[in-house]
Amino acid sequence: MSAATPAHDDAQTQDPIEEVTKYAPLVIPVAGGVLIFLLAFIAVFMA
Repeated sequence: MSAATPAHDDAQTQDPIEEVTKYAPLVIPVAGGVLIFLLAFIAVFMA
């Protein structure tokens, strides 16, 4: 490897935020469903 060859290519690096936001349309409704289930379970358990 010559000195002019870069060790890594900055143009190919991925933004970590973009990697996470790909899954947002799936994760947000699932998390909402789990939250509603937990709140309903607590309400029934406390009643």
